[in-house]
Amino acid sequence: MAKIEIYTKAFCGYCARAKALLDRKGAAYREIDVTMDRAGFDAMVARAGGGRTVPQIFIDDRPIGGSDALAAIEAKGELDALLKAD
Repeated sequence: MAKIEIYTKAFCGYCARAKALLDRKGAAYREIDVTMDRAGFDAMVARAGGGRTVPQIFIDDRPIGGSDALAAIEAKGELDALLKAD
């Protein structure tokens, strides 16, 4: 299985939507809550090439983007292959 990391904040509907999609796929992921974690937020921004919105999703260290980007990959039928990659 791919290594999946998702940066989130509390009460974020987009974060919940992205996690729900990953849950439906049976994908295990590491959630990094940056609500009150400035260092974590700064690390997310650096990894995401300046992206400051949540969620920020990484699959095998590849920046995917947010919830809409994840849903677009799923709509194209490409998410399953990403999730199974090593």
